[in-house]
Amino acid sequence: MFYVKQIEGKNVYCSDFLDNLEHFFTSRDLIVNQNLNLIGKYLNIEPENIICPNQTHKDNVEIANKYRKNYENTDALILKDNDIAIYLNFADCTPIILYDFKQNIGAIAHAGWRGTAQKIAVKTVLKMQNLYNSKPENIIAVIGPCISFKHFETSNEIVFELSKTISNTKGLFKNNHADLKKINERQLKEVGVKKIDICPYCTIEDNDKFFSYRKENATKLRHSAVIKLKN
Repeated sequence: MFYVKQIEGKNVYCSDFLDNLEHFFTSRDLIVNQNLNLIGKYLNIEPENIICPNQTHKDNVEIANKYRKNYENTDALILKDNDIAIYLNFADCTPIILYDFKQNIGAIAHAGWRGTAQKIAVKTVLKMQNLYNSKPENIIAVIGPCISFKHFETSNEIVFELSKTISNTKGLFKNNHADLKKINERQLKEVGVKKIDICPYCTIEDNDKFFSYRKENATKLRHSAVIKLKN
């Protein structure tokens, strides 16, 4: 279940599924790249150790490293070290936080329709499994605020691409609308992730809380998903 807390009077959103991971989804109140000092103070970390990749709607998954600052064409980061934090940016696309509670390894994936069609969240899980022996049943997934089923109207071609990513499409498509939250949930369940929390907010209906690329005429402003491992 999602709940609201504040950082210096600014609203952020968290899941009670991730009590053992420092995490939050920001709102319009708190734009991360404009408030790195504030975020760093809250996380007890130097601002230069808060890492964000260059997101390009691809399916590249990288490992965050404190000695590396540039991550080109990267839409998912895995976090293994507790002396850095990571964040990715969103405005209608689906933010997905993954956390292996057994091994204390986290990740964030950026799943717009392109990332969802490329199964970026699943690829992140598989990379955690291949590199760190993470078991999908030990991974918690939290799907953050994004555009809702009602408002994500798209083309026949995109619906077809999305439908190919799951074996059971029941209830996820209707009249050229697609449910990105539920598609990502079903992808993760099919790869063995069992515990998944889904944010109830829609970036269009709850535009007073979050940014929307569609509703706000291709706004360049973004809310973020942020994680830092606890010691």
